[in-house]
Amino acid sequence: MAEEDPFKKLLEQLELETWPSVYLFKFIVPNDKETMARVMSLFESQNEMAFHDSSKGNYTSITVKELMLSAESVIEIYRKSAEIKGVITL
Repeated sequence: MAEEDPFKKLLEQLELETWPSVYLFKFIVPNDKETMARVMSLFESQNEMAFHDSSKGNYTSITVKELMLSAESVIEIYRKSAEIKGVITL
């Protein structure tokens, strides 16, 4: 049995939107510089990034507003972020 694409439903929802459009990404990241840098490198500009540390400081939420050209470009960011150990996408 073929494994279902975990992003298929999201892609279907995103294709209902008008593109290009500003898209809001949110990630929960272990609070270490390397992991945070890898997530930040997924985006063209860090101008629209916000960071918020968890109460114990173990994690940081990263919120990014980015102009995306298509639903597929959004999914590509999510696919790349899924390869980074410890990153949770919201």
